[in-house]
Amino acid sequence: MNLAAIVFLPFLGAIAPLLMGGRSRVHSTLAAGIVTSICIGLLLSLTPAVLAGDIPSYLNSWLPSLGLNLAFRLDGLSLLFAGLILFIGLLVIIYAHYYLSSKDSAPRFFACLLLFMGSMLGIVTSDNLLLMWFFWELTSISSFLLIGYWFHQSNARRGARMALAITGAGGLALLAGILLIGNIAGSYQLDAVFAAADTIRNHDLYLPALILILLGAFTKSAQFPFQFWLPHAMAAPTPVSAYLHSATMVKAGIFLIARLLPVLGGTPEWYTIVTLTGLATLLFGAYFALLKTDLKGLLAFSTISHLGLITMLLGLGSTGAVIAALFHILNHATFKAGLFMIAGIIDHETGTRDMRKLSGLRHALPFTMVLAVITSAAMAGIPLFNGFLSKEMFFAEAYQQDLFGGLSWFVPVLATLGAMLSVAYSIRFVHEVFFQEVADDLPKTPHEPPFMMRFPVIVFATLCILVGVAPMLLASGILDVAVRAVTFATPTLDIAIWHGFNMPLLMSGMAVIGGIVIYISRAELLTFSRQFDSHDAKDVFASIVSATTRFCDNLMQRFENGSLQRYVAFLLVFTLVVVAPELMAIVQLQGSRPMLPVDAISLVGAIVLMLAALSTAMLHRQRLTSLMMLSVVGLIVSLSFVHFSAPDLAMTQLVVEVVSIILMILALFFMPQRIPRASSGRRVARDVLLAGTVGGIVGTLNYALLTRPLESISDFFLANSVSGGGGTNVVNVILVDFRGFDTLGEITVLAIAAAGIHKLLNNLRPFMPSSDVDGRPWHRVKHPLLVQTIAQAILPLALMVSVYIFLRGHNLPGGGFIAGLVTAAAMILQYIANGVDWVKSRFDYNYQKLISIGVMIAMFTGVGSWFFDHNFLTSSFTHVHWPLIGEFELATAILFDLGVYLTVIGATLMILANFGQMTTRHRPRQEGY
Repeated sequence: MNLAAIVFLPFLGAIAPLLMGGRSRVHSTLAAGIVTSICIGLLLSLTPAVLAGDIPSYLNSWLPSLGLNLAFRLDGLSLLFAGLILFIGLLVIIYAHYYLSSKDSAPRFFACLLLFMGSMLGIVTSDNLLLMWFFWELTSISSFLLIGYWFHQSNARRGARMALAITGAGGLALLAGILLIGNIAGSYQLDAVFAAADTIRNHDLYLPALILILLGAFTKSAQFPFQFWLPHAMAAPTPVSAYLHSATMVKAGIFLIARLLPVLGGTPEWYTIVTLTGLATLLFGAYFALLKTDLKGLLAFSTISHLGLITMLLGLGSTGAVIAALFHILNHATFKAGLFMIAGIIDHETGTRDMRKLSGLRHALPFTMVLAVITSAAMAGIPLFNGFLSKEMFFAEAYQQDLFGGLSWFVPVLATLGAMLSVAYSIRFVHEVFFQEVADDLPKTPHEPPFMMRFPVIVFATLCILVGVAPMLLASGILDVAVRAVTFATPTLDIAIWHGFNMPLLMSGMAVIGGIVIYISRAELLTFSRQFDSHDAKDVFASIVSATTRFCDNLMQRFENGSLQRYVAFLLVFTLVVVAPELMAIVQLQGSRPMLPVDAISLVGAIVLMLAALSTAMLHRQRLTSLMMLSVVGLIVSLSFVHFSAPDLAMTQLVVEVVSIILMILALFFMPQRIPRASSGRRVARDVLLAGTVGGIVGTLNYALLTRPLESISDFFLANSVSGGGGTNVVNVILVDFRGFDTLGEITVLAIAAAGIHKLLNNLRPFMPSSDVDGRPWHRVKHPLLVQTIAQAILPLALMVSVYIFLRGHNLPGGGFIAGLVTAAAMILQYIANGVDWVKSRFDYNYQKLISIGVMIAMFTGVGSWFFDHNFLTSSFTHVHWPLIGEFELATAILFDLGVYLTVIGATLMILANFGQMTTRHRPRQEGY
């Protein structure tokens, strides 16, 4: 349970800073820090078990039919990433307290940060691929909120949209890849997927699954050619950048590659795609980092480069490469978080991040300069710092690989070139900011920040030194279990500063010397880069979005011209194309099921139904007559249900028909009285041909199905209705018990639709004709006495029938839906007969509140089953003996049905009553009008 708490506590804790909105920033910081500290404590309590080789886990069946379980695991890989997420997250919270200005909303910032933290923890601890994808998408949403935190800035809004679009698209590709893997493995649980690794690699769908998974990982971790979104995410506050680059977001794609390496790795496709993508990203990021003039831009491209380095190592896939990759994840997290915080300090104290304006800060910020030198040296891979150790391991793996035969030599050569560029931009970060002449035109007079703002950087700088000097003491334990989680083998760790004179050491020396040379001669490199056209990724992305939008608009204008006939024609033609070839392939149309004899009642009903349907279409210019014919169709359908022993459906159809006809009569009042010109003969002939063809095909399909024996699930419901649901009315038991979740979704949609219609009617001023089409004015008596008398007599009878139908619905035809419609129809009759004023003086109730109460009753009925250790919406029933009444059944399903009943009443009345009030002074209005 501690494992699940680690994941969900940040989500719950995100509410705490918001509750502190009216208090000082200290309270929001403390709330976020306490939540994170508790998670760290829970993680530390599980750490000894993980280091001992155990894998703590948590499993709760969520949607087992879909293979989606609430399952978490804490193996070595998860522990490494979860530790980074939480420890760095805590230091970022401390740093952000001092970084944010008084104008920034600290509660909103920390709430989004905790949401982001929880999403990342969900990714790295998920034991189910679908659950991992769920949290994966949450990181895209939460990072969108963080990158766009300063939403008043255009760059922040554009950067956030770009990040969401790219990572969101990658998430869709990832989902498709996960579905393919789950289909091949037969499960989405990680243990089952790991066990089916050979099956997956040998499957025909392996390559599509691999490409889709890698698309998700590459877009998330800003791998070439999807790297362009990451530099523009720098519009976020610096604490976000430090967290995003060091321990979260971009590391999610790296985690995914490492997690699925045992499943998808070890093939030529894996080696080629992952290794070359990582190598290209390494060089691309390193080159452009050297050209950037923005401090955070330089660090952003350096992150891209280092992520490429890690991706390349995971592409090589050997045990040594995995050790180097995971070790560099640790090292990169420490020095990159520190460097971003240093960039934030410089921006905070000087008012600018432009390196062309910054120089000579060693005098004003001496302590910050020392921290910058330490973390930059770690990034450059200088000996005695942690970055040197993992980069030397990287050189060893690049040198020893032979993946590309006779061309394998280019891998270590390009790796060394990337390392040279890394040294060059690391030197540039320190030299151009802290040395050279003292800048005299800074927006602010710089000075050292408060100690607690520097404290997180001091921690990171100290780790860079300690791990660089004593790696086996500080990192071997976590690396050992993390590597075992990826390779399923026990690694031999030998991380040391000195391994003698060898090729990796030579490559490291060449990198340092070459980096110094490149930095000294950077002017020539800048001159070379100016020969190429400069394109801002935000502008390119915006132009692509605009072009796509224009294309879609043009396409929609060609197809969506407001003609309902055209839309229906497209749909029917598509149906013909799909269904007709399949029907032509059927050799024997009639099945083996015996035909039923045609009785007179069925024949008459069918004839009346066809005539009414034809009349509806042919008399469409006489709208009221056509509507009457349509009501005849509904009535015959209701009688058909009665004839075929489906009273529940018949009652529902009949009441729905009444309500629908009332709605359409109201609509007719506002429609133009003059009927548009009839279609041309050619169009009528086309429509008749199309309709007849589709009707014939649908009839053929029905005939083929109905004459064949069908295996239905109805036998299960008939057998379990009483024992499982406590009711003899199978239809009602299905609605409130077996398929209660579906019903809950349906009434929720009904509630949303009613609210939407109500909103659309706000301040609507439709044309209200004063006479009919022939000029006859409406009668001055709006509410005839006869109609009033009948309506008032019907109301108590209808309510009594409604209650009776509701109470008996679990065992006899009826239920909450039918009863709700009967009540709503009776109330609508009062509006029609007596007017709005009369009804409001006697029943002035807020229908929106009634809908909300109904949905909440249904929801809490389902939640209540959890308190008795049962699944959501599990019903219970018992029989009690009441005096004078006798034995009586009590079922919790009646509470759920009550929610349905209230929702149907509220939704129906809110739609019809508000629609009818459009002709009165009670028309719906927005607040404030």
